[in-house]
Amino acid sequence: MIGLLVIGLGDGRIRTANPHLCQLLDYPDGGLTGVELTRLGETALPVTNGIRRWHRADGGILDVHVRSSPPTNGVQVVVVDAVDADDLVPAVENQAALTAAGVGEWRFDTATGLISLSRRAAFILGDRPGVRFSWATLRGRLDAEEVGRIETQVRSALAEGGPFALQCRLRRADDGTEIHLGLRGEASRNDGVSAGIVGVVQDITAQVVARTALRAGEQRLRIATSLAALGIFEWHMLDDQAVWENERMFAIFGRSVEDGAVGKREFLEHILHPDDRAAFRSAITNALRGDAVLKATGRIRRRSDGAWRIIDLAGRFERDAPHRLPRRLIGVVADVTERRMAEERQTLLIRELHHRVKNTLATVQAIVGSTARTASSIESFYEAFVGRIMSLAHTHSVLTEDTWQTASLRTLLANELRPYADGDMDGAGDARIHLKGPAVDLTSELAVPIGMAIHELTTNAAKYGALSTPDGRVVITWDLVPDGPAGTLRFEWRESGGPTVRAPTRQGFGSRLLQRVLTAQVRADVTIDYPPDGFHLRMLAPLPARSTVLDPRG
Repeated sequence: MIGLLVIGLGDGRIRTANPHLCQLLDYPDGGLTGVELTRLGETALPVTNGIRRWHRADGGILDVHVRSSPPTNGVQVVVVDAVDADDLVPAVENQAALTAAGVGEWRFDTATGLISLSRRAAFILGDRPGVRFSWATLRGRLDAEEVGRIETQVRSALAEGGPFALQCRLRRADDGTEIHLGLRGEASRNDGVSAGIVGVVQDITAQVVARTALRAGEQRLRIATSLAALGIFEWHMLDDQAVWENERMFAIFGRSVEDGAVGKREFLEHILHPDDRAAFRSAITNALRGDAVLKATGRIRRRSDGAWRIIDLAGRFERDAPHRLPRRLIGVVADVTERRMAEERQTLLIRELHHRVKNTLATVQAIVGSTARTASSIESFYEAFVGRIMSLAHTHSVLTEDTWQTASLRTLLANELRPYADGDMDGAGDARIHLKGPAVDLTSELAVPIGMAIHELTTNAAKYGALSTPDGRVVITWDLVPDGPAGTLRFEWRESGGPTVRAPTRQGFGSRLLQRVLTAQVRADVTIDYPPDGFHLRMLAPLPARSTVLDPRG
């Protein structure tokens, strides 16, 4: 459909206009009759052919194509139709900005100060095709916080020329919905004077929402992995390059960001413990073959201090397509050293508990026999027996006090050996037990294992050694050697007067406990001898400095 109107050349007024033209210019039917042609934007009579910018009833601008007939009897017939909006912003004027798909074209004319939109651009912004509007109109629909930034970029482009790109938020004209826009443009110049800007616009709301959701997901993942103390990594198989995604990964391996991540080769050949490499390689191979989750455990040498740490690694290989070799491994790493040590200690303590119960019963039996041999009456037997049982119970109490309490080495020895002592244990006379050494307070991490060792030594002496006979003697001496952060404890246990000693033909749990507890947990240098005249143990144990973290007393 086309618009028709008849113009009176004498007064320049519209004699009549068809309904389509009234609708096109937002006038009611018959509303154009009598309207001066200058009101629409025409300035010369008779009307000539060409593209015009006519004013709509609401003040908007409409681009129209005018075709006029020759004047006849003082009137002129004019045919009017709307110009296709896409014709207003030729794509050839901004080839660089039109490379993206699904975008709309726009133009800003410096001479008129108006912005033109193509059909696609108008659809994106919620405007009617062919409508032109000023920057002031568009400014009111932009996010208020972004207007200043946009104006600065546009002014700079007009003054300096060249391309620019920006993102902003805008309310659509039709429904007021806020959308995110990506704008690109390039200022054009004629004879050194700014002619305007041509460019493209794209609705990037979906991308922004997806990007925001991705950032939120990544943030939640970072929080979760931080709370779980997990390191995150990617290993790219083709070039054997790794990407460590968070700081925890560097902390686990004792490396700085400047040191960089490590690939598979360096990890297996230089960082992983040699005894764990075969198992790790096997786990990687099985995960590749079975398209399963990779799970592996091993010991690594931490770069910062050279300490061996135990790690658990889990990950999954990603493939570009089924039946193709994977290109990368995405996974997490956890330092489980403390947990594994705690589990090992728990297992050891459970075994020790069973062993101690048996030894305690054997000790009670030995106390009964020893007390019965020296008691002169039922009353004296009862009194001596109860006292020795209470002493034994007190030893267990010392070993199970609050973790930050220290324990005196002499107290541990005295409480454990008192049930077998005849009189004082300071070496006077023919005492069975002789304790000699300076005051030494053991922190909890040493008091428990050394207390366990003392109990084991005492039990063995009561069952098989010097304390199993009335004439047996045990001499325990110790002193401090100035060495290390808090010195080194030099400890010696020597038995005499008991049955003839023979070296054991097999290592029982008690012997293993002594070696493991004193060597592994106390880091002691232990020497055990079995001369015929009595068992002999020597120990050099470094004492740690008191920890203000574990000991709130400072």
